[in-house]
Amino acid sequence: MKTPTALLPEPTVCDISLKFVRVTHVREDGLVMFEFSIGWPEQMVELVLPQLAFDEFCIANQVKLLSE
Repeated sequence: MKTPTALLPEPTVCDISLKFVRVTHVREDGLVMFEFSIGWPEQMVELVLPQLAFDEFCIANQVKLLSE
C-alpha cells in the first residue's frame, strides 16, 4: 500500500558546498583535534591532523570555523 504524498515529511535540503570545522583541542605534540561536517554542522566526524595538514585541509575545503 502506498503512503499518501500529503503524509510524507518534507525533504531536508543539504547544501554540500557548506563545510564546517570546530577545533576541540590542540595537543602538546602539535596535533589538532577537530570536528568536520558537510552540509549540517550538527552531523560531524572527529579527525586529528598535524597543524600544517589541518591548515591545508581547511583551505582546500573552504571551511567555516565554528566556535566551541
